[in-house]
Amino acid sequence: MTGKKVHILAIESSCDETSAAVIRDGKVLSNLIATQKVHERYGGVVPELASRAHMQNIVPVVDVALKEADVNKHDIHAVAFTQAPGLIGSLLVGACFAKAYAQALDVPLIAVHHMQAHVLAHFIDEPRPKFPFLCLTVSGGHTQVVLCRDYLDMEVLGETVDDAAGEAFDKVAKMLELPYPGGPMVDKLAQDGDPLRFKFPVSDMDGYDFSFSGIKTAVLYFLQAEKKKDADFVTNNMKDICASVQYTIIKMLMNKLRKAAAELDIKHIGIAGGVSANSGLRKTLQEEGEKCGWNVYIPAFQYCTDNAAMIGITGYYKYLKGEFTDLGVSPTARASWT
Repeated sequence: MTGKKVHILAIESSCDETSAAVIRDGKVLSNLIATQKVHERYGGVVPELASRAHMQNIVPVVDVALKEADVNKHDIHAVAFTQAPGLIGSLLVGACFAKAYAQALDVPLIAVHHMQAHVLAHFIDEPRPKFPFLCLTVSGGHTQVVLCRDYLDMEVLGETVDDAAGEAFDKVAKMLELPYPGGPMVDKLAQDGDPLRFKFPVSDMDGYDFSFSGIKTAVLYFLQAEKKKDADFVTNNMKDICASVQYTIIKMLMNKLRKAAAELDIKHIGIAGGVSANSGLRKTLQEEGEKCGWNVYIPAFQYCTDNAAMIGITGYYKYLKGEFTDLGVSPTARASWT
């Protein structure tokens, strides 16, 4: 590259948050997120409502992102957007906007995989991981152990064969009749509970794969049995239930991460994705790092949940390698990325 500064406009619209960011030479100048409150009354994301909210939010969010970055739209060198995975209607809104914007400015378009972007969120701020490093990506839809050899050279070593860890948190929260979003509520209540009070099964898949369907079923049957004996069981034991469930899910995650780190002899370890904002997981990873001699990397909270900054940083590295996308590209709900 020459000495000119590279500005990337990034768009993230994979689920229920409309986000835009401006990146200059790998540095985040702005990162705006419009959260959709409409889903709270339904206890989960309603795809059609999410799409409509994205259409309402995307223009003002992009406008404010440019203003906060103090960057003129004509100084943008490329537009990056989330192509996959996600809700197809939500992805379409972001993709169509990004295509139109790139075409109007006559600049390259860069398609980004959402999970790859979660991993590369580690490179937004210091300290940045050294290659090779392992990243545990944990979200509502994905749970993976990823070997990262370089910025754009990654391999998924293992992943969930059924439900994701984030989905398990949310489903358990629904069983406990906690308000949406449930996962963060389980984490909050777990902080004052006894993690060893109740025992739940720990799945043991081959290799580095995960399974979280079993713990959901176990919790369901456990609650049904206990409520037959005591109608107020959940209310009286809420914190201990949350702590015990969280302890079990984290144990399953750490078992696979520890196994991969030992077998591959890798000491640089990171976590990413929405569930990496979980306080119990962050604390456990730090403690495990001290025991195993790992260098642990955890992105800032604002870059753990869905955001455009991580799309922008991925777009920046793709821009440097000339990995551009044709305007005919279509978003997809599911797609491989390694």
